[in-house]
Amino acid sequence: MTPEQTIMLEKARQYCDYEERCIQDVKNKLSQWSVQSELIDKIVIQLENENYLDEDRFVRAFALGKLRINKWGRNKILYALRSKNIPDLIIQIGLEELDSEEYIQILKKVLSSKKINESDPYKYNAKLAQYAIQKGFQPSLVWQIINEKI
Repeated sequence: MTPEQTIMLEKARQYCDYEERCIQDVKNKLSQWSVQSELIDKIVIQLENENYLDEDRFVRAFALGKLRINKWGRNKILYALRSKNIPDLIIQIGLEELDSEEYIQILKKVLSSKKINESDPYKYNAKLAQYAIQKGFQPSLVWQIINEKI
């Protein structure tokens, strides 16, 4: 490797050290740094070999973070991961690892924290369900939780 290539590899290592990254994020960053496409592929392979990049690990960290911090549901997490060009099989495995009890507790917190000024119980429930569905929770699960409350 030339000195410039070594510098870019080290810069990419630091970028991956800061937080968990997916391959697409690293490729985009290397492109921003004006790295040639052949060299981008070499750097990505090197980072994978050195365990700086791991799509499975990224998916688990991303899904847990979005669930716990942003209160996103599975659907929204799924679409965010697809936008990062991660294979569906890896996404499904990562989403399956989310704890069902924790997921339901977070959904209940999302539903209980939403303030809606509506006197009609049907409209209230519809607005509440729409809010949770917008956050990425599955409609059937949302309605099941709402109907348990009544």
